[in-house]
Amino acid sequence: MASPETQWSWIETPPWDWKLPAGAAYEWFVARPIAILLIIILALVLRWSISRAIDRIVRRAGEGSIPSVLARTKAGEVLADLRPGATDRRRERAMTMGSVLKSVASAVVLGITSIMILAEIGVEVAPILTGAGILGVALGFGAQNFVKDFLAGVFMILEDQLGVGDIVDTGHAVGMVEAVGLRVTRLRDANGTVWYVRNGEVIRIGNESQGRPEQGPANGH
Repeated sequence: MASPETQWSWIETPPWDWKLPAGAAYEWFVARPIAILLIIILALVLRWSISRAIDRIVRRAGEGSIPSVLARTKAGEVLADLRPGATDRRRERAMTMGSVLKSVASAVVLGITSIMILAEIGVEVAPILTGAGILGVALGFGAQNFVKDFLAGVFMILEDQLGVGDIVDTGHAVGMVEAVGLRVTRLRDANGTVWYVRNGEVIRIGNESQGRPEQGPANGH
């Protein structure tokens, strides 16, 4: 096996003066490109499979059919609210959550694929992972409010706490919901003022538009 000095010396010279050691040409121009291509293909197939699985779960939930794997879980209880007769808003809620899940899955697959490709071309990935961890911690401290707003928005949509057209009291503003985002909810009050309420700042929501459940006989009377 060639020494490190011999293996990498050709990179420091012009291409027309390259004198590749035995096996280096095959490794750099055949083996590694094929390996990188296979990594990319596998990543695309994995991303496609995950997206198909999420789409299938969302579609079946919208039709009222809950996968048996989820039927006895907390997620199954939430999806059970999407059985036949559910409103379009609730079906839209399932599609929104499916979109969020696909975005997260795509980001994870892209990150892992990038690291594998860098490792394949000879880049030392340990310092990159360490730096990414430190950067992630720093961003986590700096973006706490953003993460809080995002998670609160996810649960607002998932639990159907409010929807477009509802009259709600968020504690900060009272009015009709014009838009529900993952970070901010937009309301318009009776005076026409538009309020942008951060989801993470909402402690309670009073919804005047959601129907009340039928009252049954109390205490057996």
